[in-house]
Amino acid sequence: MGEENPIGFYRQGNRESMKKLGIIGGLGPMATAYFFELVVQMTDAKTDQEHLEIWVHNCPSIPDRSSYILDHTKENPLASILHSGRELCRMGAEWIAIPCVTAHYFYKELTECLPVPIIHIVEETAAVLKESGKKRIGILATDGTVASGLFQQELEKNKMEWVLPRKKEQQDIMDFIYRQIKTGQSVERVRFERVTDSLWEQGAEAIVLGCTELSLVKREYSLEKGYLDVMEVLAKRSVELCGAVLKREYQYLIK
Repeated sequence: MGEENPIGFYRQGNRESMKKLGIIGGLGPMATAYFFELVVQMTDAKTDQEHLEIWVHNCPSIPDRSSYILDHTKENPLASILHSGRELCRMGAEWIAIPCVTAHYFYKELTECLPVPIIHIVEETAAVLKESGKKRIGILATDGTVASGLFQQELEKNKMEWVLPRKKEQQDIMDFIYRQIKTGQSVERVRFERVTDSLWEQGAEAIVLGCTELSLVKREYSLEKGYLDVMEVLAKRSVELCGAVLKREYQYLIK
């Protein structure tokens, strides 16, 4: 049985069983805001009290992750990401989510230095793809994520093949992320479709939106079947691992 709240609505659920979620945010701010929205949207809650307790440490001053991965003379963002994680732990976070794929380049160091588990967005995405039965995956991601091999290695580990955009198309992806989405502009849809058409032509059976900024493309436009949004994967696992109830329509994220 639940307990009656002061205004007479019946309260369900057991707050004591839910874990507190910490979000290392600002990488970038718009993606962080959308991630928070997705976690709330995916939660099957009838009252405010059935939603997760969440802390967001929005720290846009963290140095650019791709810049460092591609050139180690650039400022290393690890210390700043760790500071954000420690602040969340100090506030009581029991799980940490990082809505930035490229930041997972530092996953090993982060898990070694922080006392609470971090949801691995790349591993969780690969698990969804494996369950879906897709065998050849197109990857849309930042230069840093591509150079690090984060997705490529995880897909190979799970017996899947991968394809990447060609050089000019990869430049387009970086333009979408850094010159359009991060500056609050809409992505040029025709240009975006030219990039994805190239991946389908290379035999991709699914395309991963492998940068959380690109998740905003899926929110803005109605994409065809076959796309998997890493932000949706992270939000779904955040709801599940923290003990809230997931809405049924989010059980399967790729068709």
